[in-house]
Amino acid sequence: MKKLNRELVILRTFTVCIVGCMVFMSMHGFKIKEDRSFGTIDVERINIVEKDGTVKMLITNEAHFPTKGDSINNTVYHERKKRAGMLFFNEDGKECGGLIYDGKKNENGHSSGLSLTYDQYDGDQVMQLLTTDTKREGRRFVSSMLAFNDRAENETQELTNQINLELEAIKDPMERRKKYMAYKEQGLVGSTPRIMLGKTTSQNNGLFLFDDNGMPRAQFSINKDNEVQLVVYNEKGEITSSWPK
Repeated sequence: MKKLNRELVILRTFTVCIVGCMVFMSMHGFKIKEDRSFGTIDVERINIVEKDGTVKMLITNEAHFPTKGDSINNTVYHERKKRAGMLFFNEDGKECGGLIYDGKKNENGHSSGLSLTYDQYDGDQVMQLLTTDTKREGRRFVSSMLAFNDRAENETQELTNQINLELEAIKDPMERRKKYMAYKEQGLVGSTPRIMLGKTTSQNNGLFLFDDNGMPRAQFSINKDNEVQLVVYNEKGEITSSWPK
């Protein structure tokens, strides 16, 4: 009996020690600083969030890029092409820019591009760094530029989504265009190019200026033959003066 009691005491003491070690290790683990260092991690998407759960930035592969039906910060997205990249969100949880890219071979040659954009508050892009590279029928077309756009004054992301759904439901192209223009006149949708700096697909390198209707008004460029051109246009897009003559 004494031997049995002694074994029970030893067993209980061992059990208490094990439990005590587990508790100590658990508490010690929580006290370790939150920072962690990794060598290489493989993930499909990372959400950078604030303490309240608001998403401020996401890094994603193509499959997890937000599109129709997805919701981020209580915003439900409309349909758009999936691309790998990053999206940025402001303090109100609204999307305010992003970096996307793609590129692959196709039956004509290849097609690739990269776009870094910054958005108007609660709207779409007003500044864009853009490059495209396509090859068709043995010819290569490359365009790289920095562009600045005006956006509709009364534009909101939620209203734009609603308008897009309404326009998609209109089957007649002329009727759809008429409806779009009506919304544009109200300042609810629309983008107007104002400044482009870079290289066009026609191989002109230079500065291109547009009026508030999006019409080209001036350009200072060098063409593919290394000829310098300074051209001024009227509101109809007609050349009014140029240098050299």
